[in-house]
Amino acid sequence: MIVIWLAGLLASTFALWRAGRRLRFCLHVAQLEGYKAGPYAAWMAARPFDVVFRISHGLGLVVLAGLWWGPWPGRTAAAVGLFSWAVAFASSRRYRRDRPKKPIASTPRLIRLATTAAVLAALPVLAGLWMVLSGGPWTAIPTPFGGMTDVGGTVVPVWQATRPAAAWLAGLFVADLMAPIWVALAIFLNAPLERLFHARFKSMARARLAARPDLIVVAITGSYGKTSVKFAVAEMLGQRYNVLATPGSFNTPMGICKVINEQLKPEHQVLVLEMGIRHPGDIAELCEIARPHVAVITSIGVAHLESMGSMDAIAREKGSLLDFLLPGGTTVLNADDDRFAELKARAPGAVLSVSASGRASADFRATDVSFSPDGTRFTVHAAAGGSEPLVTPLLGRHHVVNTLLGIAVAHALDIRLRPAAKAAERLRPVPHRLSLRSEHGVSILDDAFNSNPVGAAGALEVLGQFKGRRFVITPGMVELGAREAELNHEFGRQMASNADEVWLVGPSRTRPIAEGLLAAGFSPEHLHVVTTLFEARDSVRRAANPGDVVLYENDLPDQYTEAV
Repeated sequence: MIVIWLAGLLASTFALWRAGRRLRFCLHVAQLEGYKAGPYAAWMAARPFDVVFRISHGLGLVVLAGLWWGPWPGRTAAAVGLFSWAVAFASSRRYRRDRPKKPIASTPRLIRLATTAAVLAALPVLAGLWMVLSGGPWTAIPTPFGGMTDVGGTVVPVWQATRPAAAWLAGLFVADLMAPIWVALAIFLNAPLERLFHARFKSMARARLAARPDLIVVAITGSYGKTSVKFAVAEMLGQRYNVLATPGSFNTPMGICKVINEQLKPEHQVLVLEMGIRHPGDIAELCEIARPHVAVITSIGVAHLESMGSMDAIAREKGSLLDFLLPGGTTVLNADDDRFAELKARAPGAVLSVSASGRASADFRATDVSFSPDGTRFTVHAAAGGSEPLVTPLLGRHHVVNTLLGIAVAHALDIRLRPAAKAAERLRPVPHRLSLRSEHGVSILDDAFNSNPVGAAGALEVLGQFKGRRFVITPGMVELGAREAELNHEFGRQMASNADEVWLVGPSRTRPIAEGLLAAGFSPEHLHVVTTLFEARDSVRRAANPGDVVLYENDLPDQYTEAV
C-alpha cells in the first residue's frame, strides 16, 4: 500500500502543479487580450489542440480508464498507473515560458479574476476528494474484469482498490482540462463587478479633468509610432510647459485613468495621451474620459487588421478621434499617409501637416535626410517660413515623420521651430523600438516591441548601414489579418539584401518569410528555423563576433507563441 500512496502523492503533486501553471498561462493571455471575453474566446477557438485539449490530456484519459476498469494485478498496477498519470501531466513544455515578453502583471483586476478562476477549478477537485472519502455505492459498480488485491488486510476486487484513486485524479484532470474555460467563466462572472470599477475610475478621471479647464490635452493615435511621437511631443513641449505624458504604452481606458487619477498635479499644464485601438469603439471610450485640444494621427496602416477587419474600419476608428476634438482645436496629420486627404476633410478645425518625403504642400517637411548607426539628420522646413537643421539619435527613416509630428504639435502650442528642433537632439529611443546597445563588442539593434511593415522596413534599412556580419532574429509580424502571409513574404524579400544570417522563430508562422528570403536569392545555408527565441539567441551568441550586428525584429506577444 505504501507504494500506491507514494505514487498517488507524487501524481497529485505533479497534477496540481500542471493545473496551476496552465491556469496561470490562461490568465496571462486573458490579461494580454485586455480581459475581453470575445478576443479571449477567439484565441481559444484558434488553438483547440494547443491550449484546450493537448496530447497529455489524451494520455490522462487512458490512465483514468485503466485505473477505473483495468484488470491489472494489484498495487503494482496502481503505482504504474499513477506514475504514468504524473508523467502525462508533467510532459508538456507549453506552459514553461519563464521569460515572457510581457510578464503577467499582478493587478487588482487580475487578482480578482484569478481568485474566481481558482474557485471554479477547485470544484472538480473537491468533488473527486468527496468521492474518495464518502465510500458511497459508486465504488461497487461491477466490472467484467477479474483479479483480486490485498487492501488493508482485506481481499477486494482490483477495481475497488484503484477506483478511489481514479476519482481523485479525475477531479484533478477536469480542473486542468477546463483551465481555459475556468478563465472564460471568470471573465463572464466578474464582468458586472468590473463594469462598476471601471465606471468609478472613469468618473474620477473625468471629474479631475473637469476641475482643470486650463489643462491642454494632446491625444495621439495611429497604427505606427504613437509612443515615439508621444515622447517627442512631451520633450518639445517641455521647453515651455509642465507636461505629464502617459508612460510606456499606457493607451487603454484604465491605463489613462490610472495616470489621471494618480499622477495629474495642479502644476501640470499639458497632458499628453496615447490612444490605442484594437476594436471598433475604442477611441470613443477613450475620448469619453478625455477630449483633446490637439489631435494627432500618425498613420493609417495594417496594424490590428486582424481584429478590425479592414483598412477602411481602421481608418474610420482612428479618424473618429477628430470627432471628439474640442472647439478651436488643432489636428496634426501625416501628409505622406494614403488616407491624408480623407482625414483632412474630416478634421473640424485647423490642420497642420508634416511630410518626411519633402512634400512642398506640407506645413513641416524634411529634406536632405540621411541616417547612420549614429542617428538621423535632416533639415526641417516650415511653410510659414524658416528652416532648421536637425540631428536626432533616433534610428530609422520612420522616425523622421515622428519627429516632424512632434514639431507640429509644438508649433500648435506656440513653440518656435528652433527650440523644438533642439529638443529633438535629446530624444532617446523608446526601449525595444529600434534602440542600439553593445554586448561584448556586438551591436544589438533591439526592435522587439511590436513589428509592423513600416517599422520593419526601416529597421532593415538601418541594419544595412552597418559593417560586419548582419544577423536577424525574428518571428515575423502578426495581427495583419488576411494580408499577414503576403506582408511577411515581402518582409523576407526585403531582408535578403540586408542580412547575412537569419534565424526565424516558429516554423509554421515564419514560412512566408522563408519563402520570401529564398525567392530573393538568399542562401538556404544561412537560413535557420528554430522553435524558440532562446534557441535563436544561443545560436547567435555562439556565431557572432565583435564588430557584428544583430537585429531583433519583433518578439511575439505570448498568446501567439507556437506549441512546443
